[in-house]
Amino acid sequence: MQIDYEEEARLFKAFCDPNRLLILDILRSGEHCACKLLEIMDLSQSTLSHHMKILADAGIVNVRKDGKWSHYSISKKGIERAVDCLKQLNPTVSKE
Repeated sequence: MQIDYEEEARLFKAFCDPNRLLILDILRSGEHCACKLLEIMDLSQSTLSHHMKILADAGIVNVRKDGKWSHYSISKKGIERAVDCLKQLNPTVSKE
């Protein structure tokens, strides 16, 4: 199997910002509307959109549109992909 380094870089870029880590921590409790994230985080709408695009493009969050609002949740599949990628870097972890 060939490794897609561009895809892996996009995946790990999603975890390389304190604001994005905070967003993921907030989303651990469940789906949240962008408006709620804006209230909690004290960010501009454009800054939040930038962070959410990076997380969504990496497959770490799911996006559900409802009218003019976007609702975000953590993607179980995206998180599993990140964990699998990290496991591949560690030769002592058994492959399941």
